[in-house]
Amino acid sequence: MIEFLRGQIAYAEADYAVIDVNGVGYQVYCANPYRFAATDEVTIYTHHHVREDAVALYGFATRDELQLFRQLLEVSGIGPKVALGILAGGSPSDVLLAIQQENLTFLTRLPGIGKKTAQRMILDLKDRTKSMIGAWEGGSVVLDTAGTSALTGSTGGAWAEAKEALRNLGYSEQELSRAWGVLKERVQDDDSTDVILKKALQILYLT
Repeated sequence: MIEFLRGQIAYAEADYAVIDVNGVGYQVYCANPYRFAATDEVTIYTHHHVREDAVALYGFATRDELQLFRQLLEVSGIGPKVALGILAGGSPSDVLLAIQQENLTFLTRLPGIGKKTAQRMILDLKDRTKSMIGAWEGGSVVLDTAGTSALTGSTGGAWAEAKEALRNLGYSEQELSRAWGVLKERVQDDDSTDVILKKALQILYLT
């Protein structure tokens, strides 16, 4: 079992980063891999997933994110790629709060999550994840029934509207994923779509 990797980011692609650990490149699937800049020295906590037809590493910046990922895998219908998509689509604190608040609107906007799977997430994880809410800074964010927090990642709220506008301007999913990796550290919960759009354009212009 590989518990973590410590090394340098060699390069990032749309759904994974390659970490150079003493000259060996490890392919690690992760949410928003473009948040890691090339040559960054990082410690990535990993989940080693083994199937009959595949072996893969899934990586996370903190052990708390890894813990949530493993909790999501316990839900019927959620595999590693869907669980990773959930963490890419919403911050861990937002996902946990949505589960606690039984916010089906927010949960069904996450990639790969339909109404039945969202209901299973609430049923299976509400009690088990209650103690995890305070683990992330920003855990006090309260989502309304529409899930309109600006910090919900690539789904819902102001970022989703800004992202659609950027698509219409011709930006690719790869460029938008890279921009969000930087932008999510700069947005405030009450930022409007226009404010987020301007910040995103500044990042895209400079990269």
